[in-house]
Amino acid sequence: QVTVVESGGGVVQAGDSLRASCTVSGRTLSSLVMGWFRQAPGKEREFVAAITWTGESTFYTDSVKGRFTISRDNAKNDVYLQMDSLKPEDTAVYSCAGARSSGFRTNYNREGWYDYWGQGIQVTVSS
Repeated sequence: QVTVVESGGGVVQAGDSLRASCTVSGRTLSSLVMGWFRQAPGKEREFVAAITWTGESTFYTDSVKGRFTISRDNAKNDVYLQMDSLKPEDTAVYSCAGARSSGFRTNYNREGWYDYWGQGIQVTVSS
């Protein structure tokens, strides 16, 4: 059984930084493409960032480019989302997800492509 557990959420002020972590167990992390999604109150869940198996490629939604960085440490089974220059509109529940299938370049931003999901963590940015 594969489990995905996020940590590192919290309440911060605009302009602050936060690092979310995600630990995967039950499957070798290097076999998974990993992504972060978020869901703000009253909105649909949206793609935030994705990283390929060994970290050679990363992708971001436009609203976080230059502020967020996704990374991974396969030896530790951990994936990270470094969030800098946070804005109130970044407030959301952030979820980590893993995908075992091929077709990364056409599917990395589709939540239906991901197989494993964490419970999510709350990130609140006050103005």
